Amino acid sequence: MLRNIHICKGQLGLVFRRGDLARVLAPGSHWLRARFPKEECLVINTANTRFTHPRFDALVRDELLKPYLEVIELGDRERAIVRLDHRVRWFLGPGRHAFWKDAGVLEVERLDIGPVPFEHASMDAIFTLPESRLHLERIIVESSERVILTRDGQVEVVLDPGQHVYWKDVGKIAMTRVVVQEQYLDIGGQEIMTADKVSLRLNLLVNYRVVEVIKAAVVVENYSQALYRTAQMILRAAVGTRPLDDLLADKHAIGGEIEASLKAHAAGLGLDVISAGVRDIILPGDMKHLLNQVTEAQKRAEADLIRRREETAAARSQANTARLYAQNPTLMRLRELETLEKVMDGTESTFIMGSGDIVKELTATLMSGHKRE
Repeated sequence: MLRNIHICKGQLGLVFRRGDLARVLAPGSHWLRARFPKEECLVINTANTRFTHPRFDALVRDELLKPYLEVIELGDRERAIVRLDHRVRWFLGPGRHAFWKDAGVLEVERLDIGPVPFEHASMDAIFTLPESRLHLERIIVESSERVILTRDGQVEVVLDPGQHVYWKDVGKIAMTRVVVQEQYLDIGGQEIMTADKVSLRLNLLVNYRVVEVIKAAVVVENYSQALYRTAQMILRAAVGTRPLDDLLADKHAIGGEIEASLKAHAAGLGLDVISAGVRDIILPGDMKHLLNQVTEAQKRAEADLIRRREETAAARSQANTARLYAQNPTLMRLRELETLEKVMDGTESTFIMGSGDIVKELTATLMSGHKRE
């Protein structure tokens, strides 16, 4: 007995007899055996383009399917980009792949992998394909950093800002990101004893940046932590050799010494110390009280000294003025007239003077007025 089956456009029928492919049915109506040996028909939508089947390897080698399939064989060091109707659709790894020929215009671009960067005109379209991420490592480097790329434990290249793409399948790739912007270390609350056995706390601020990327990443595990520890030791060495008075008198001097020493050590880590300085010096409560008393006594003594200097200067000025008047009677007379003018300023009385001594007459008049009152 026979049964009829219809294959639509965009489809193919794979007829299996006793599990083997017996024939391929093109679009149209066909008759199949309904009884032994029974024929089973698998209808495939060729619009899906890519051919998959549990018995894929056996079927793609079958002569009956060869006219309908585009088979792509890729070796271990080969990859391929497949375009359908001039658009990137698949990124293929090693192995055998098959596509239906009548699905559209197929273009296959074969690629040889290697340790060199991968470059392609359709990079953005390639990375929209999930398969590409299995074979390609896409690295985005920001402007504030550099990336050290290692392959199988060996430094391969330092990547500048931008996009970089490498093959994953050539060795083990690892990345180390290094910030090249200026960075700050705030080294706070350091308990240190001075040369004269005074305990105090200091805060140190260090401004630095990475100048040798590979050295900064390779010499030590954490360059920032290493610089922090080095700055601590240099600070303790600088403070421990100075008495408290020297520290309080000029903390910028110790900052300059610390900066110079820290620069030399940081160069070995691939770093450049831009500046380093003591931000705060914090004294214990009892020491702060004693220093306040000393400062108050010093200021009081300075004030007394200034006051005595002013009094001496005033007395010396008066003595010089008296000597000048004694030597010049006319100046004395002018001074007396100025004094009388100030005394009479604002009064409404009218005085008529004779031809005698004006000062004596004015004085006598003023005295007689006071007596009548």
